[in-house]
Amino acid sequence: MPNFQASLLLLLFCLAGTCVRAQTPSCHLLRPARVFDGEQFHAGRQVLVQGNRITAVADALEVPAGCQVHDFPTGTLLPGMIEGHSHLLLHPYNETDWNDQVLKESYAERAIRGANHARSTLAAGFTTVRDLGSEGTGYVDVGLQQAIEKGVTPGPRMIVAGKAMVTTGSYGPKGFADHVAVPLGAETADGLDELTRVVRDQIGKGANVIKVYADYRWGAGKLAQPTYTQRELELVVELTTSSGRQVVAHAATEEGMRRAVLAGVRTIEHGDGGTREVFELMKEHGVALCPTLAAGDAITQYQGWKKGVDPEPARIMAKRKSFALALEVGVDIVAGGDVGVFPHGDNVRELEMMVDYGMPPLAVLRAVTSGNAAIFALPELGRVAPGMLADLVVVDGDPAADISALRKVLLVLKDGE
Repeated sequence: MPNFQASLLLLLFCLAGTCVRAQTPSCHLLRPARVFDGEQFHAGRQVLVQGNRITAVADALEVPAGCQVHDFPTGTLLPGMIEGHSHLLLHPYNETDWNDQVLKESYAERAIRGANHARSTLAAGFTTVRDLGSEGTGYVDVGLQQAIEKGVTPGPRMIVAGKAMVTTGSYGPKGFADHVAVPLGAETADGLDELTRVVRDQIGKGANVIKVYADYRWGAGKLAQPTYTQRELELVVELTTSSGRQVVAHAATEEGMRRAVLAGVRTIEHGDGGTREVFELMKEHGVALCPTLAAGDAITQYQGWKKGVDPEPARIMAKRKSFALALEVGVDIVAGGDVGVFPHGDNVRELEMMVDYGMPPLAVLRAVTSGNAAIFALPELGRVAPGMLADLVVVDGDPAADISALRKVLLVLKDGE
């Protein structure tokens, strides 16, 4: 407990702007009941962190001079968790409607909220987030990423998408008279020439990943329908991969998913309308699914569904079925909840639902650590092994027996601090 109090006091000083980085590398010897290394559990294993790296993992380690020892007799140490789908610049829609966040909240307010959300995410044990769209704030996500890297505010490592890309007429806010022009929650790009310019511009403005909306709710009766053509998606992937980046696709329809997979995107976000054929195509092409179970669950509750009391609506039952089918086919699964639709810091909610929807706890733990790290091309994260970056979390209890133990955070290290 004294170590925890000292760390909390240091954090408060840092938040006050008076934090001075130590002149000598920090050293931590962590002695939990068990270690999950990103693949398997090991009882009684110890982990030594020096500076920002894991330097030793063994059953018994000597304590280096000046090293802090942290004992967790009931704790599990695991790699810092990686959130696969977040929007740090959004907050839950039952607090403020998405349209009003985009149209009525200032960039300043949304940036401050983003900093608060980043802090809550890190405190929950998620040391990296893939933030998939600034939702109407331009490149404020790039600015937040840079502020965290400079130590201006605590937060996770960020992989940012900037504005995200949509076709003209497909995205919101909507519902206004045709003579009224309103800001959009993403950037429009149509045709091969404009797509080329926008992709390159977004990369130049700091996007680490390009997000494209392969379909959206713009069909007759507001049904989801594909937006970009096959050739347009292929060009986006060609331009993006030549820069060493990945493309992620929002896709909920079978045809939107099919086009995106054949174009070569790295991940499909949501995938509600996935069929056996399209999931088999994803597996064949090595495209992963980020199912965002918690987002649809939260929105359905905002719309009046009393979870645990009312029968499950058709949307929820369909999502259970499509996720089970993806697991059956063997598609790689990204752990990502579309956080921002529901509260930041409640990221474990997605992992609990993955278990509830039929994914074994060990597979969920792999997905949120080594799995996400591999899919997102983060070779120094997601595993507990010598030489890896020291992004670690200790929780009370055994998450393999009860995934909700991930909520009981005892310690978070990011970059060894």
